[in-house]
Amino acid sequence: MQLSVEISKYPLAEVNFIAAIQNFIDRINKYDDITVITNVMSTQLFGEYDVVMNALSTELKDSFEKYGTTVFACKFIPGNLYEKYAG
Repeated sequence: MQLSVEISKYPLAEVNFIAAIQNFIDRINKYDDITVITNVMSTQLFGEYDVVMNALSTELKDSFEKYGTTVFACKFIPGNLYEKYAG
C-alpha cells in the first residue's frame, strides 16, 4: 500500500527553529525509498506505507530527543499522490 503524508514541524522549545526543522528535513531525505518534496509550508512524503511510517517513527523520536517539545502537524492520505498527479 502506498502512502502520502504532509507534515509540518513546529519546535516549541527555545532552540534555533530553522535548524531544528532543517535537521528533520535532512534526515528524512536520507531514505532512498521515500520521495520527499519540501516547500515553505510543509514537507510531503510519498512511498510504501511501512517504509514511510517506520521512517517517521524513527525521525519523530530523534527530533523529540534532540529538540524537546515539538509539534508535528500531519495529514495521511492513502495512495501515492505524487505518482498520481506529478509523476
